[in-house]
Amino acid sequence: MIKGITKRWMLNTLSVILTIIVLIVIILISAISYLFHSQIEQDLHSASNELSVVFSGFEANSPAEFTSAARDYIENFDKKEKMGVMILNSSGRVILTSTGFIPSEKENMTDFESARKNNSGSAFWDGKLLSGERAMSETRVIRDENNNIVGAVRYIVSMEPAHSRIMLFSTIIIVVGIGVIAMVILSGLAFIRSIVKPIRRLSEAAAQIAQGDFTASEKIEHKYNDEIGDLCDAVSDMAKDLQTTEQMKNDFISRVSHELRTPLTAIKGWAETMQLSERGTLDRRTFDRGMGVIIKESTRLTGIVEELLDFGRIQSGRMVLMKEKIDILAEFDETVYMLKERAVEDGVHLLYDDSDAILPPVYGDRNRLRQVFLNILDNALKYTPKGGVVAAQVLYSKDDPDVIKIVVTDSGCGIPAEDLPRVKEKFYKANQSVGGSGIGLAVADEIMNLHNGKLDIESGEGVGTTVTLTFPVYKEGDENTPPETVKL
Repeated sequence: MIKGITKRWMLNTLSVILTIIVLIVIILISAISYLFHSQIEQDLHSASNELSVVFSGFEANSPAEFTSAARDYIENFDKKEKMGVMILNSSGRVILTSTGFIPSEKENMTDFESARKNNSGSAFWDGKLLSGERAMSETRVIRDENNNIVGAVRYIVSMEPAHSRIMLFSTIIIVVGIGVIAMVILSGLAFIRSIVKPIRRLSEAAAQIAQGDFTASEKIEHKYNDEIGDLCDAVSDMAKDLQTTEQMKNDFISRVSHELRTPLTAIKGWAETMQLSERGTLDRRTFDRGMGVIIKESTRLTGIVEELLDFGRIQSGRMVLMKEKIDILAEFDETVYMLKERAVEDGVHLLYDDSDAILPPVYGDRNRLRQVFLNILDNALKYTPKGGVVAAQVLYSKDDPDVIKIVVTDSGCGIPAEDLPRVKEKFYKANQSVGGSGIGLAVADEIMNLHNGKLDIESGEGVGTTVTLTFPVYKEGDENTPPETVKL
């Protein structure tokens, strides 16, 4: 059963094409028939007009004189091969013919009566003879000097040869029309098939992809580099991206599960140790150590949960910003101060010179920006080996007074060139050997975008990484902007 695109094509395009071709065939057949009839009519009229010369000044005092003159005309008539000539008397009876055969008196000769009544003295007739043969004739009456009818000359042409030629040409035109229609149908069906088959494969592949079978994209094939081919390539690329994203998501879930399990295991272990120990037998040092671990891991767990919550807000497309005019230098100073002790514990040199310069304020969310600073500095410390250096600086120049830049450079392992374009993507984690969920940088980048800022990363494998945060400075009137919910 024909359906879908093929059915619409047949109902719309093919029906229009068929109608046009049928109309063209009808018009051509009608034109050929008209041309043949017009040519025969013109030949009859041309022969009839010669009578004005042959019988000019004719004076007939008796029917015998007219008959004699008509006989001479028939004998000298040079178009006998094209048409027949009949000589009629004044009453319309045939008395002479160019063939020598006198037709039956029952033969229809209405053109004679019409010619007698017409002022022009001539009349056409087109119809069938008693024999059933189609014919066309023209009759012209002959008048004497007193304007009395002495007789008439009738020219007659058989239409059978003309109709045979008309039928031949009509058959050729119809056959050509049918051939054109067949070619249109075949080429159209082939064209539709070249569209329908890939689309069906795309539909089947899309259904399999929707069920999680991303290998279905390998079955998508196309022969032509057209829009359908582009669509096939796009779906195939989409499936590959989905497969990559799915794998990244699974890795992310695995990493998060591990990140959550590690502090929970430590908390549970120390809690059980402290619970199972006999009252008063646990020395103060061990107790303090256990509580320190519990507090540290709880803080770590809280950070992971907050990061996941932020990620959830990003995924849902909404994040609340509580904007105000803030001192970006003071906020960054405090963040660096918070991480100095950790840098000492990790054996990393954290270089940062406190600046006494007064910088213009920035309009933004204090807590969200501090979250960005923590993430960038935490990554720098995390990926820098013991003995390495992390340098941070705040830059502001009068040559570019509209922005403030914070630059954090580390001497860590760096990011491979193939991973660098994707490190800010959700779920993506270039270095699997270092702990972390892999969404912190994505969250930081989204927060910077919400502040109309930029987070740029430059890195080379084995030479370290430089992260540049660019903030637009505060402008008059920004404080009148209420806290807003921004769609990502």
